[in-house]
Amino acid sequence: MTLAMLPYLLALLVLMVGLYAIVAKRNLIKVIVGLLLLDYGANLILVLTGYRPSGLESGAPVAPILTGGAQGAAEFAARSVDPLPQALILTSIVIGLSVTALVVALAIRLYDKYGTFDTGLMRNLRG
Repeated sequence: MTLAMLPYLLALLVLMVGLYAIVAKRNLIKVIVGLLLLDYGANLILVLTGYRPSGLESGAPVAPILTGGAQGAAEFAARSVDPLPQALILTSIVIGLSVTALVVALAIRLYDKYGTFDTGLMRNLRG
């Protein structure tokens, strides 16, 4: 395992912790936190796919903004990061925020009806 794989493994760890919290926990608040961790892990993996390491002799990667015209476009394309994952992450953040708001509203309504966040007790009440 190289040092370059470490961010990918940490992103996978965040995804696995979020998935564990969604599947194994009975408290709705913990499930919501697991959903957030799953969302953040997916965003982190998208960021990592668009990153280019700074192994080039000309220096670190640059933002994908072409200001010098068409001269040196090949060198610019070799050094710039991919903008598509950044656009996907912006969309994912908006969708994740709306899903989180919906789930929190649902959890509040369930708490008002049952008086608990424990899903096991909600199944037993059936009312």
